[in-house]
Amino acid sequence: MPVRRSIVLCVLLGAIIFGWLWWRNVSSRRRQGETTGPTISKQPVLFTNRTFDPAAPPPEMPPLSPGEYAECDSNFLSSAKVGGETRQTDATHGTVTITRINMTLQLNVTIWAPASATQHVMEHEEGHRQISEFYYQTADQIAGRIAATYMGKQVEITGANPDAESTRMLEQMAHEITEEYNEELNPEPTQLLYDGITDHGRNEVIVKDAVAHALKNVSIESN
Repeated sequence: MPVRRSIVLCVLLGAIIFGWLWWRNVSSRRRQGETTGPTISKQPVLFTNRTFDPAAPPPEMPPLSPGEYAECDSNFLSSAKVGGETRQTDATHGTVTITRINMTLQLNVTIWAPASATQHVMEHEEGHRQISEFYYQTADQIAGRIAATYMGKQVEITGANPDAESTRMLEQMAHEITEEYNEELNPEPTQLLYDGITDHGRNEVIVKDAVAHALKNVSIESN
């Protein structure tokens, strides 16, 4: 009996140790995963309806294009913060490795319309809003894919002040990331096609159909 109890105790102790080691390994992998990939924060869409006097539009309102009676102003905002580790090779040279990227994304949509705007006009502007929000659905995926290409990237720096050069380089990387994001997201061709289909809301094309057509055919009809 004492021998059996000893064997059972050893088996139980071994299972506990194995379980602890497995949990520590999984926990470590999770921690590593959290620090080795970019962090993307996509904020909820901020939508506002605003009326204006056509005879005296407010200064913060974007100007209307010729033939427009109302407009949907969509602002896709992005900011990136890039962090890295600098290994200095001598007094004026070093290598910076990108180790952290945090991106924040935002879409602000404002529909500007006179108080006298018809339902048809408002429906047309809602179509522009739908297109913007459609593109924003996958904005975090686009940003994550772009930012991931910068993770682990190494850049040589040269200068009398390596710390200042490192900071400048990281800021430049952040700017490049946001520029790539803005270029790839770009809903403008779809918005223009939608306006072409609807004649800026002047014809009787059903908004839902026009939005669907523009989203489906933009890659063909905008070339």
